[in-house]
Parts: sequence; C-alpha cells; structure tokens
Amino acid sequence: MLVELAVENYAVIEKARVRFHPGLNLLTGETGSGKSIVVDALGLLLGGRASPEMVRTGAERARVSGVFEVAESPGLARLLEDAGIEIADRELLVEREIQAGGKSRAFVCNRPATAALLKDLAVHLADIHGQHDQQQLFSPAVQCDMLDAFAGAADLASQVSETFQAWKRTAVECDELDRDAQEKLRLADLWAFQRKEIEAVAPKPGEDAELDNERRVLRNVVRLQELAGGAYAALYEDPASATAQIGSIAKRLEELTRIDESAREMLAQLQPATIALQETAHSLGRYVDKLEADPGRLDEVEDRLAALEKLKRKYGASVEQVLEFLEEVRANLAAVETADDRRNALQKEVAGFAQSFETAAKKLSARRKEAATQLSKRVEQELAALAMEKTRVGIRVVTNMDPAEWSERGADTVAFLIAPNPGEELKPLDKIASGGELSRVALALKTCVTPSTINPAARKNVSPRTLVFDEVDAGVGGSAAEAVGRRLKKLSGANQVICVTHLPQIAGFADHHYFVEKHSERGRTIASIEELTSEARTREIGRMLSGERITQEALRHAEQILKMAAK
Repeated sequence: MLVELAVENYAVIEKARVRFHPGLNLLTGETGSGKSIVVDALGLLLGGRASPEMVRTGAERARVSGVFEVAESPGLARLLEDAGIEIADRELLVEREIQAGGKSRAFVCNRPATAALLKDLAVHLADIHGQHDQQQLFSPAVQCDMLDAFAGAADLASQVSETFQAWKRTAVECDELDRDAQEKLRLADLWAFQRKEIEAVAPKPGEDAELDNERRVLRNVVRLQELAGGAYAALYEDPASATAQIGSIAKRLEELTRIDESAREMLAQLQPATIALQETAHSLGRYVDKLEADPGRLDEVEDRLAALEKLKRKYGASVEQVLEFLEEVRANLAAVETADDRRNALQKEVAGFAQSFETAAKKLSARRKEAATQLSKRVEQELAALAMEKTRVGIRVVTNMDPAEWSERGADTVAFLIAPNPGEELKPLDKIASGGELSRVALALKTCVTPSTINPAARKNVSPRTLVFDEVDAGVGGSAAEAVGRRLKKLSGANQVICVTHLPQIAGFADHHYFVEKHSERGRTIASIEELTSEARTREIGRMLSGERITQEALRHAEQILKMAAK
C-alpha cells in the first residue's frame, strides 16, 4: 500500500506531499490541473522512463519518493535479499531523481538501485492503468497470473514452476556432462600420466625444505665441525672455558654466603646459567659427534631435490601445490570413470522431472481452460455495466507439450482478447486504441480477480496491492458512471485504489477525496494537492456538477450523490 508520495520540482508541481490511505482514494480537479501528473510521478517510482522534460523549468532536478507498506511475500523478500536491501517495520522507501541534464538516479531504502529493480519491485507494489501505463496488463505473464488467481491455481502453478526449474537445471547439467565428455576422454591419458609421474616420486608436505637444509649441512661438514668444535672448546674443554669460569664464580659466591647470608640470592641466580651452559655444551658435543662427511647421502639428497624440482616446475611452485594438483587429477580421472554412471543417473532424473512436469502442467492447463471460460463471461458482465455492453472478451489458452516450449508457467500460452465493437474480431489487449476502454477493461479484470469475488480457495494466494486508474471514466456517464464507482469501491475492499476521475458519480464513492488545482504564484504556475474535509468534498462534487458557479441545487445534488454512494 502506498502510504505517502512526495513530489518536488516535477512538471508543474513545485513541492507536494500526499498521504494516502487504505480504501478508495480519488483525485479530482479541473481539466489540466495536474491530476494525471500524480499518476505519472508514481509511475516513475515504479521504473517508468525518466525524461529531462519532467524537471520543472528553472530547477536543477526533480525528485519523487514514495513510502510503501508491504505485506510479507516470499517473492519480494527474495528480490530485496538479492539486491542487498533490508527493510524495517514493513516500510519500503523508493526514490527517483531526474537531473535537468537528463541523468536519473534511483534509491530503495537509501541504497542505489537500477530502473530494472524498480520494475521488478512494481510487480509487488502497484499496478497503474491509464492512458500510457498499461504495459503490465499487456504482459502474457501477468495475464497468466491473473487467470491462475481467478482459478485458485496458484499452488499448482507454483508446483509447476518448481518442477520446471528442477527439470531445466538437471537437463543443463546433463548437457554439460555430454559436452565435456569428449574433452575429458582426450585429457584422460594426460591425467593418468601426470598422476603416475607424481605418485612415482611420492612427495611429502614440507619435504623439499627439510632436504634443502640437509643438503646445506652435507655440503659444509668441515666448516660446521670447525665452528661447532670451537664453540664446544670455548664453552667446555678449554681451561679458560665459560663452564670453568662460571664454576670458579660459583665457588667464590659459596664462600661469600658462608660469611654473608644475604649473598645467597646471587648464588641462586647463577645456578640456571650454570645448568644452561652445561646443557648447551652437551648438545654441542653430540652435534660434533654426528657431523661427518657422507658423499653418498649428499648424492641421494641432490637427486631427490632434483626430482621434486622437476615436479614443481610442471605442477606447482611448492610440494603442497604439487600434491593439490595430484588430488585434482585424481578427481578428474574419477569423474571420467564414473561419467557414464552419472550420465545415466541424470538422464533418469531429467525423465522423472519431465514426467512430473507434464502431469502437473496438464492439470494446470485443464484448470486454466475451465477458468478462462468463466472469467471471460464475468469480465463481459462487468464491462456491460461499465458502458461497454457490446464488448466481447475471450481468454485463449494454448497448450504445447513440446519440451522446447515449456516454461516456468507451464506448457500454456495465455492471451486476453477483446472486441470492443460488434463485428470486430477478438484481438490482444494492446491493439485497443482507447486508453479509457483499456482502463475499464483493467477495472473489470481486477474486480473479477479481487479476493472478495474469486473462490475462497484462491483468496489466500492474492496479496493486497495498490491499484491506480487514470481516465477510467473516459466516455462514461449516467448509470454507467455509478457502476464504475461501485466497482472501484468493491475493488478497494481488498486493495488500495487510487483513481483520477472527472465524474461526480464516481467521486461520491471515495473513502478519501483529494483536490488538485493549479494557480499562479510569483508569475509561475504551481499545482497543489489537498485532502478534502467532508464539507469541502460536498462543494467539490457540487463544482463537478455545475462548473465554476456552485449553485445550491448543485450542492443538494452533491449531498444526494454522497448519500446514495454510502448505501
């Protein structure tokens, strides 16, 4: 539901903020006052084309923003999640800005968005039906969804969609497996050679680093013996070694403590150093004993390192990367070996999903064809009451079980057809020339699929929406106008309806009445929008009846219209 619409520097509107309400919201005003601009501004929020001509003369940019209260919807939640958008308190803020230079920007909940995202959101927020905004009604997908809603087949349609997605996904995987099979068979010999070459060397993680260290030791045995032997002598063997020196110091401290007990702490501090020197000396001794030249071992290490380097040049910068490559090769070979089994399993899955899809799609087709006849008659009845009594309506459901023609909506192509005048053949809705006629068709369709009129099983599948009608009363008068008003009122019981009208008979049914007018200020034309009080509403309907000069008779007639509409 649209809660608030704010418009700034858009066409002749300098600044306006309108709060809309549940039920039937009607906009009236003199011809050319700017009523349809409100509809156009809302259309811009729903992904309509942005044009620099929309920017008010002298302004740098035009801004339009709308606050929508949204119901819980898995489809909407998925769409917002994919776009990285979070909403609070079920309120969705949509903004659109058009610069005088022609650039436009869009925001959803203060996050940058594309016009494409706004169009996707429009499906969940509002439908606009007017002189220039019937595209959604022309969409075969929207027509199919309306038929499903009337038929109470939304659950079955959802099952068909899920089965189609599973069938398509599995079929694509099967095709990719077949496409890759020849290439993988060609590579199998190479993979087998690579696996054999790496497994023959059998590298171990970290082995190259250990061998490299061992090679340095074996190449420098003499130098290591000199260094380690010298360190051992200085630490332990020489008469003036560090061990001897610290032993002498310890003896002196012992004599010192026999005289002065407070020196015992210094002796205790020396003991760890003594132990450390002794342990280091013993370790050096063992290290020196192990050092000996081994040309044979050096050759072995050199050969092993050469083998590892060869693998690293071909398969990875380190032994770890070589081992990762080996696992990848093993996985590829395993995939080749099991490809036939996997292909057979996938083919069975594809066949199973195809059979499930056909079964569900046939049920859905039968439900749609039955509902199409009923909905056509209902729409004709509604149109007859809307001064289109000679209009014929047909809903064509063409079923094609060729898998190449399947879609997530089943195996059907749905088309709403209409012949507004006697003798004309049924044609698609987009071939209708009159926007007023199309608005009334949209009103009739929406009335027929609103939750209050469709069967109870279908009601739970229809979410309340904002429905906008512009020029719905074109070419209508008298009792037909009252019929239009009653249908708008009926439609507003389950949806928020916003309607631009010129007829007092329709205006009488409003739950909330807005007056749009243009006036001059500082040499500029400015449009304003005002929600009318009960008294002001009576005067506005009186104006619609009598023109500029509102007579007492017109006011009495206006009161009568309001009383009749309230019944």
